Amino acid sequence: MPYVSVGAENSGTIDLFYEDRGSGAPVILVHGYPLDGRSFEKQSAALLGAGYRVITYDRRGFGLSSQPATGYDYDTFAADLNSLLDHLDLDDVALVGFSMGTGEVTRYLGTYGCGRVSKAVLLGPIPPFLLQTDEKEGVPQSLFDGFIAAVNGDRPAFMTGFLNDFYNYDVYKGSLVSEERFQASWNTATAASAVAVAACIPTWLTDFRDDLPKIDVPVLVMQGDQDRILPPPYTGDLLPGLIKDLKHIRVEGGPHAIIWTHADQVNEALLDFLN
Repeated sequence: MPYVSVGAENSGTIDLFYEDRGSGAPVILVHGYPLDGRSFEKQSAALLGAGYRVITYDRRGFGLSSQPATGYDYDTFAADLNSLLDHLDLDDVALVGFSMGTGEVTRYLGTYGCGRVSKAVLLGPIPPFLLQTDEKEGVPQSLFDGFIAAVNGDRPAFMTGFLNDFYNYDVYKGSLVSEERFQASWNTATAASAVAVAACIPTWLTDFRDDLPKIDVPVLVMQGDQDRILPPPYTGDLLPGLIKDLKHIRVEGGPHAIIWTHADQVNEALLDFLN
C-alpha cells in the first residue's frame, strides 16, 4: 500500500496512506470528519469513469494513516497535502474537499498558492469562519466544548449522534441511507485515533477569511440546504463575494453528507465543473 511520510514522532514516522488510480487530469479528494478517503467511493467511481486520475488519502489520525498525538491544525493539514502533491509531483490538479477537507483545500491555496492547481471544489464547506463572535453570527463556542466533552466521555456514543446529523438519518434512513451504510461509517469513525477525533473539533473554528481572497482559480461550492453539521447561513452562503471566481449550488433537501445521499447530483455538477 502506498504511503507518503509527512514527519516524525519520537521513534516513528508519520505516514499518510493514499490511493492513486486511473489516468488523465489529476483530482485529489480530501475527506471529511470522521471518515477517510473511502468515503468518496461514489465520486471516485464517477471520476474514474470519466477518465480522470483520482487520488484519495487519509488525514493523519484517520483511516490507514498514522495516528500521532500532534499536528491536528489546518497549517499542518495543509502541509500534509502539500507533501502529497510534492511526492506525486502533480500540476494542474483539481482539489476537491468535503466538510473538514474544505479547510485543507482553502488553507493550502491560501498558504502555498494556486500554481499547481487548476480548480477547487468545496462540498459542505467549513469556511469562512464558523464561530459566533460579538461581531458576527455563527455557532457558539459552547457547542464545540460540548462536543469535546462528549467525545472524551463516550466516543462511540458521540459518533452515533454525530452521524445521525451527518446523514439526517431520521429523515433518510431506509431511503437514501441504509442501516449498513450508517454502520460502516460508524465503524470507520470509531476506528480513528481517539486523540485525533477530539483534537480535530477545535479546528472547525479556524478563521479562513484571510485565505479566501488569495484563491485565484475557479471554485465550485456545493452544500445541502438542510446541512445540520455546517449550517449554510454560517458557511457556504457567505462565500459568494469572498472568492473571486465562484459557482454556488444549494442542494434541495440535502444533509451534510451530500456526497452519499445526493451523489448523482453532486457528481453531475462536479464533472460539469471539471470539464
